[in-house]
Amino acid sequence: MLMHPFLDVPYNPSLGHFLGGFDIYDREESLGVELSAYDPNCPLDREFLISKFIIKRFAGLSYRHKFVLFFVLGEALDGDPSVFSEVFDHDPKAPSLLPVGWSEMMDPRAFFEDIHSKLSETWCDQLYKASQEDFSTW
Repeated sequence: MLMHPFLDVPYNPSLGHFLGGFDIYDREESLGVELSAYDPNCPLDREFLISKFIIKRFAGLSYRHKFVLFFVLGEALDGDPSVFSEVFDHDPKAPSLLPVGWSEMMDPRAFFEDIHSKLSETWCDQLYKASQEDFSTW
């Protein structure tokens, strides 16, 4: 079983893992202000946000972890489209917070489709390498 890269627990990422770099909880005056300059509905802004806050954030993961994370995203894109808007909904009990207005994103699925597209380009060799292995040995 593939273990979490930083904890002694199995690695079971969710769709929400892709949004971790945008968590402004207790950083509203720094990261929150920085992110407020970008519109997640604008394709050019999304490309920048994905590169800076997702690709860079996951750069240190192993190719196996990236493969599992990418698989989770692919499964979501093949499934119920409502999961994309749900992942942007604010949970007042959670110790996390997305930038103001992100819960009202016009097409949250497009945001994740762009993530998928960018990751498939950036991680192409690593995803291929992992796909050639026997997952049961992880």
